[in-house]
Amino acid sequence: MSATTVQNQQWLYRRHPTGLVGREHYELVSSELDANLAADEVLVAARYISVDPYMRINQSSKPTYNPDPHPLDVVQVAGVVGQVVASRAAGLKEGDWVFGMLGWQTHAKAHASALQKLDPAQAPVSTALGVLGMPGRTAWFGLTESGRPHAGEVVVVSGAAGAVGSLVVQYAKRHGCKVLAVAGGAQKCAWLRDVLGADWAVDYKAHTDADALAATIKQLAGGVDVYFDNVGGMVTDAVIPLINRRARIVICGQISQYSGGLDVAELGPRFLQHMLYQRATIQGMLARDYVHRMDEMIRIVAPWVKAGEIVFEETVVEGFGQLPNALNQLFTGEHRGKLLVKV
Repeated sequence: MSATTVQNQQWLYRRHPTGLVGREHYELVSSELDANLAADEVLVAARYISVDPYMRINQSSKPTYNPDPHPLDVVQVAGVVGQVVASRAAGLKEGDWVFGMLGWQTHAKAHASALQKLDPAQAPVSTALGVLGMPGRTAWFGLTESGRPHAGEVVVVSGAAGAVGSLVVQYAKRHGCKVLAVAGGAQKCAWLRDVLGADWAVDYKAHTDADALAATIKQLAGGVDVYFDNVGGMVTDAVIPLINRRARIVICGQISQYSGGLDVAELGPRFLQHMLYQRATIQGMLARDYVHRMDEMIRIVAPWVKAGEIVFEETVVEGFGQLPNALNQLFTGEHRGKLLVKV
């Protein structure tokens, strides 16, 4: 390595998964990265790298919200928080913190226009990958724009202990709603009730089927006005028959289907008659639909974060080499809140 190069490590996406994604679908490679910069270029060293469910969606061999799957033999796309190592861009200097879609690599060169400068005094820099980043945008606009909650309504959130769901629980409470959180495991449910303030928390793993889960939800909350769905599968089968008149169903994710149900989908719930009876609406939403309104969300949520009024749990996995295993943790439930890898 010379003064004009840096040693770079990259995780290359090599093989399409048909079930759970893991290390066998990636290859770790090392190479020298030319550190010479063009005008307005910046060299960034990764400090925190995100793992998110959309990565598995993008690996589907069938069209999703992207017409083509994530290409093989390239760096895995991902959001990164890093520090500037060298800069030829005005407004960015060595040591500055930035966010960018730089992928699973320890170093990257990027044009300054592709980076967002972060202010560590506003909030921990890792929040650019969580509550003040894409998951936060998903939770805020998914609930407020698609869910349209009103005080006193019942909001059911599946995947409620995850990066998005845990924020939806808190935002719904701020709107004056009653919140029933669905998650896997007694510890997560206790956290949702005792820390995040959910009115009820239900462990779906403690129920043998959708009918049993539905009976518990009905006993606790009665009907459902807003269903924020991160999971699909059995939980959705249980919730749909419980919707109230003019309920709003927000399809944010279907993580129960991502490990094997993307290319050969399982049959969905037989729910259309309930949509008709209750004149309800069902709407899919993606974070990318609201990128242009990110400043709006930051103006509202960042002061809450700074004042300590929002819980933004982070599960941090240590080590760049753990990225594929960390991605797999999203689908096995071995985390709470936002899942990050610290380089």
